[in-house]
Formats: sequence, C-alpha cells, structure tokens
Amino acid sequence: MITIGLIREEKNPADNRVALTPAQCKWVQKNASVKIYVQPSQIRCFTDMEYSTAGITVTEDMEDCDILLGIKEVPVSSLKSEKTYLFFSHTKKQQPYNRQLFRSMIEKKITLIDYECMEHEDGQRILGFGFFAGIVGAHNGIMAYGKRTGDYEVNRVYEQKSLRSLVHTYFGLKLPAIKVAVTGSGRVAHGILEVMNLMGIIEVEPDEFVARGFEYPVFTQLKGRDLYINKIKGTYEREDFHLHPENYSSLFPPYTKHTDILMNGVYWDVNAPRLFDWNDFSDNSFHIQTIADITDDPGGSIPCNLGDGTLENPVYGVDKIHHTKTAPYLPGSIDVMAVGNLPNELPRDASRYFGQQLIKYILPDLIKGTSRVIDRATMLQKGILTQKYLYLQDYAGR
Repeated sequence: MITIGLIREEKNPADNRVALTPAQCKWVQKNASVKIYVQPSQIRCFTDMEYSTAGITVTEDMEDCDILLGIKEVPVSSLKSEKTYLFFSHTKKQQPYNRQLFRSMIEKKITLIDYECMEHEDGQRILGFGFFAGIVGAHNGIMAYGKRTGDYEVNRVYEQKSLRSLVHTYFGLKLPAIKVAVTGSGRVAHGILEVMNLMGIIEVEPDEFVARGFEYPVFTQLKGRDLYINKIKGTYEREDFHLHPENYSSLFPPYTKHTDILMNGVYWDVNAPRLFDWNDFSDNSFHIQTIADITDDPGGSIPCNLGDGTLENPVYGVDKIHHTKTAPYLPGSIDVMAVGNLPNELPRDASRYFGQQLIKYILPDLIKGTSRVIDRATMLQKGILTQKYLYLQDYAGR
C-alpha cells in the first residue's frame, strides 16, 4: 500500500485549490491500495471537516507519506528531503523566480514529477486548470468592458458557489454590439468559448469579423494558422511553429483595428512573436479597449501585460502613450486583466475536474510505480536531472 499526502498550499498569493476532493479521496481509499492523509488548511476550498467526514485522516505530519501532492510551488522552507512531489513547479522554462526552489529540490534529493509535463502520446496535456482559467478570465474580461463603458454590469465569479450558479447569472444579460477576438485552441480557449456561448455572443468567421459591423455581440476564434505565418515560406505548420517559433511573424495586428475585447489564450514561447507590438498599441487605430490575458505571460504574447493583478482587483490600466501601469477604466489607457490563479474563483469545480483527470490517467500508474507518462514528467529523480531535462543543467547550477 502506498501513502499519499495532500499538502497545504503555502505560496503567496494564497491558492485554495486541491489535487483531490474529499469524495475523491474516499473513493480512492475504497477502490485502490492507497492511504491518504491531508495536511490541515484554513484556506483550502474543502474544509478539514469535509475530509474528516469522508474518512480521511487530517494531520500535520507528512513524514510517512510516499507521495506528496500539491498544486502550486512548495516554499523552500517546507520541502521535505528525499520525498516524491507532484505539483506545478514552473521550472521547465527556466523561470528565474523558481531557480532557488529547483536547486533546493536537488540538494534535498527530491523526486519531482511535474503536472505540466504530463502528456498523452500525441503531446496533449493531461492535467491542468486551463478550462476554468478560460471561464473565469472570459467572464472578467466581459466584466471589465462593462465597467469601462457603463453599458451593463456583471457580478464577480467568486461571489458564486459554483459554475452552475455562475451560469444562472447570465440569464437576462443583454450585451451591446461588441466584437470579441478569442485567440488559441487549447483548454483555455475552450473555457472562453463556453462563456461566449453562455452569454449569447455569436461566432463569426475571421474575415467576416474584420470586414463588417454587427448589430449584436459577436466573437471570432483565431487559431494558429490565423495568427502566425512563416516569414519565408508564407505558411503555417503547427509542429514547425512549436519547434521554431522564431521563424514566424504575427498576423494579428489587423484585428486590433476591429476588436473591442481581446481574450488571449495562446501558447507562449520566449522566441514566439507577440500578437502585436508597442507601436500597434499606441497607434490611433488600436481599437481594443479591454484585454483579458488569460494565459498570463508578463511581457509575453501581450506586450502590455505589465504583471499580475489579484483576484480581488484583477484589472489595471496601461497608458497608451507612456506604456505605464495606471488605475483601470481611465481615458487614454487600455484595461488589462491578468491574474495567475484565475481558477481560484471557482476552486471547488476546478479541483473536482483536476482530481477526476488525476484518478483516471495518473493515479493507477503512481500506484503501479511508473509509466511512460510519469517517466516523461519526472524532472528530478532523487535530486538528479533526468535525461529529458538535462537542458536545465545551468539553471540547476550543475
């Protein structure tokens, strides 16, 4: 029998999600050779009492656990030596802000299995919160535009108990004839599209979106081939783009002249072209008023992403001339919604979905001991870089 510990989230800002819900823990203990322990937490979206009622032991002591499950990065001071951890480490892109965390895991001979690196054979991500980030981000983008214009009002997502409750708030909502550009085709984009459909925003083709006006709210979805073109070949090939994004340029600038709200859900690589540049942003023809940068890469595909807002205050302004951060909804600025933990506004739904995927695709292999999926997602094996991640040697100080 293996023992699994659900560790307390300690990163600031606080994250209230969890890898397995109480009901899921109860099911796992009943149907698999697994014992689960839960660290107590005052901020988790499921209370200690809910876990206790489900028959799960709530305890501070995680020393006897074989595997420790979290969500966000574990503070260096809380890392336990020679343990196996699963969480989003945000280190595969050599993020400088987590370099010390990565080095500490090496020093403590930790085995790190990163959720972000878990993929099906075709490269599709297995675990993630992108769908719920898309839902919350799209809602917040629509909310921000309403606050800027005064044309309508929608409530905050976290004021609702569940996604079902949120959907009920859309009944009777009448939006003006806005034009929304949705970028991307992954889970984030799927969440955005869910909100577009629930709000009654009509989908139109990209060429139609640019060519004409509408008397009702519309959106268009821009996927890879709509957004990028090879500088030499004049074509778009998905695999080539992901291998050599530096060879591509952006096709998005014309849309900046015809869009009211941009909902950004594209994959970003440091070598990939931005959707637009600062010159586009400052041009008088730049029509976008609200940008929901849901994939949230500061200075990434959206150059005017100047850093994270918060769940409480997710929107800030960016001055069109000076490119500096301002209060939101001011004349002469563009509103940007950029938050790194958007699913925290629907934490119970997001955690339930995450746990379902974990149980379906990952947990059986964890119990068995290994699999190709887990092997490919193992960045560190007892503190040693695995073959796939040897490119991190300098980052790791090795």
